[in-house]
Amino acid sequence: MKYKFDFSKQPGRKLNVTEYEGKYKPRISIIMPFYNDKEYIEQSVRCVLNQTFPMFELIIVDDGSKDKESLKLLAEVEKWDERITVYHKKNEGLSATRDYGARKSSPSSEYLFFYDSDDLIDNTYLECAYWTLQTNKDASWAYADSVGFGSQEYTWRIYYIPENLEKENTLVATALIRKKDFFEVNGYELREKAVNEDWNFWLKMIGKGKFPVKMSYYAFWYRRKGNSGELSKANKNKNRTKEIIKETKKEIINRKRAIQYPRYNYNWDLIEDSFDDVEQPIESKNNKINLLYIIPWMVMGGADKFNVDFINGLDRDKFNITIITTEPEEYVYRQLYNDVDIYDLTSFIDIKYWIPFINYLIKKKNINLIMNSNSETGYSFLPYLKANYPEIPIVDYIHMEEWYNRNGGYSRDSSSVASVIDLTMTCNENSVKILNKHFNRNNKELKTVYIGVDENKYNPSLYDKEQIKKELNIDKDKLIISYICRIADQKRPLLLIEIISEFIKKNSDSLFLIVGDGPLLDKMKEKAKKYKLKDNIRFIGRYNDTAKIYAISDITINCSIKEGLALTSYESVSMGVPVISSDVGGQKELINKDVGVIVDCLQEEKDVGVFVYSKEEVNSYVKGLEKIKNNLNKYKSKCRKRILEGFTISQMQKNMNKILIDIAKNPNKEKIQNGKNLKKCIDVTKELIVKEYVQIRPKYEHLCNLFLKNYEFGIFSDTEMLKIRLWESPIYRTTVRFLKKIGIFGLGKKILKKNKHDD
Repeated sequence: MKYKFDFSKQPGRKLNVTEYEGKYKPRISIIMPFYNDKEYIEQSVRCVLNQTFPMFELIIVDDGSKDKESLKLLAEVEKWDERITVYHKKNEGLSATRDYGARKSSPSSEYLFFYDSDDLIDNTYLECAYWTLQTNKDASWAYADSVGFGSQEYTWRIYYIPENLEKENTLVATALIRKKDFFEVNGYELREKAVNEDWNFWLKMIGKGKFPVKMSYYAFWYRRKGNSGELSKANKNKNRTKEIIKETKKEIINRKRAIQYPRYNYNWDLIEDSFDDVEQPIESKNNKINLLYIIPWMVMGGADKFNVDFINGLDRDKFNITIITTEPEEYVYRQLYNDVDIYDLTSFIDIKYWIPFINYLIKKKNINLIMNSNSETGYSFLPYLKANYPEIPIVDYIHMEEWYNRNGGYSRDSSSVASVIDLTMTCNENSVKILNKHFNRNNKELKTVYIGVDENKYNPSLYDKEQIKKELNIDKDKLIISYICRIADQKRPLLLIEIISEFIKKNSDSLFLIVGDGPLLDKMKEKAKKYKLKDNIRFIGRYNDTAKIYAISDITINCSIKEGLALTSYESVSMGVPVISSDVGGQKELINKDVGVIVDCLQEEKDVGVFVYSKEEVNSYVKGLEKIKNNLNKYKSKCRKRILEGFTISQMQKNMNKILIDIAKNPNKEKIQNGKNLKKCIDVTKELIVKEYVQIRPKYEHLCNLFLKNYEFGIFSDTEMLKIRLWESPIYRTTVRFLKKIGIFGLGKKILKKNKHDD
């Protein structure tokens, strides 16, 4: 079961206006048409006032409303903020209203943002769109992935291909547009109503050789109103729309490709510190700790779940939080964060601009504490950030050391820049010992903070075991053993098949539930088929509500070659389910003799990709499973008590609040001096970042391709992806144009005809 987008988590439900030092001239003019729309405008305007970018004006254009209550409400809304201005005019329709608003925009604004009075936007939309256009000077507009809500619910993510746009309207009207480009095509122009005026406008832009930047995150919420919405009205005028579009398409000759994120295009550019000629907004000072939290992504996993619990558990009376992410991904956990400004750098800005953007954020938000967790790129930033801001303390959190990954993984990354880190936290004592003994870290700068589990959610008394078994069609008389994880090398899923094959020889009444997906899932299924385990294995796939799986389980098994302290172990024990686990990381710090069995790991980490396992290790698991099975009630009776003794999320959150407050108030003086010393060799810290950017290319491009493959509307094959990547290459397009020009065997012409590109 994949993560389901939560359509109830709409932006703008409450007002969160940030105060700034000084006044700023508008760089963006937001044009909001209004017509008798008293039901939705307040939430739409709250979305504007909640924007993290303060340099805007909101121009609301009343298109001849007759409803007195709507007009009264509009007058009240105008008083909410001095940046709001309301104009009234006779009724002419959307195109005329938008053009009218554009003509009323401030001379200082460089961009226009068309935004209807019933739609919603994420709080970072304007800021991300602004910076993507500031750093992509040739692009004419910027837009984001969208969410449909209301009478229909869906997420909308389509790769921008101009030829497809000529056939079907796949864009929305809400986008940030360069004002000069808007007026160059004479705006919307159309004075007819309900004829897909936004579609016609984008085709006019394309006809003038203009192209967009597509940001890859869900930032725009498009309200669907059934038969009363503008889209439905336009669909009723299909014939007239076709006539208009047909005429506009005649002007299209020079089709240009869009800039689409995520993308990798770094080329050894020197690192800049700041953006040129851009006014720096500064938030008003507060007495809070303004935390900048750097993480790689927001996918579904133990470390990512920790990030959500940790951030949501910080005391908001004492903390303001800003998150940046550094690796391309789907970010399914983004919605789970509460009251946090999130900037997925990969979704809107090129790598070479990451450092100036981070500097911009640090100054804007008065950042006074920096924390990094599991971001390899983030670690490369830390020496530079400490050199630039020596007074800001830096902390990090490590989940485990991985000897098969850069001979230590994030533990090595952390230790390599230990001179600028005030405190390193880990999820288990074993990692503290390794950091101290293997990486020579100072024990005074290390601390264990257990991740913990939500003991209220993972409470067996909340679940009807028999009902869940019925839902999943599971025999109620079976012994249920669950295996919940990402099916990857580290978790050794193929070892599990060996264990199952041996265990069922004497325990044929057992059923193993395999919950999760990953790169080794197909191999796991093949091996299970080979061993004829059909009656003893059920592949559930990714399942969001894992508490239900624990509720029907008798035992959980973890045969990983590496762990920190597995989240599944916390959850299982909290649900009263004993665990059998390999003796890796800090597993035995939680799983003692009362709540499970620890088994020696007999495979070396360097052999993680070798899928051959010793009979001795397989038999150790079989014996451990039988031991728990034969004493099941005894183990189950002590599990939940073990969690409540010191492994709950609330205890973790309490500890983290205390630690971070203490660090912020008492930064390490030695680290401050180290930062000042680094300032003398700032170029060295920049070069560390440059080398990191170059080094991550294979991984980054791989993640970009995975992201591209998972577009919701039209999954791309490898061949199609190659064609898309080729057509994004200026060298390839120039070569094709040259072949066409010189007419070598008609090759260039044939290629262009086949691909329907002519740019």
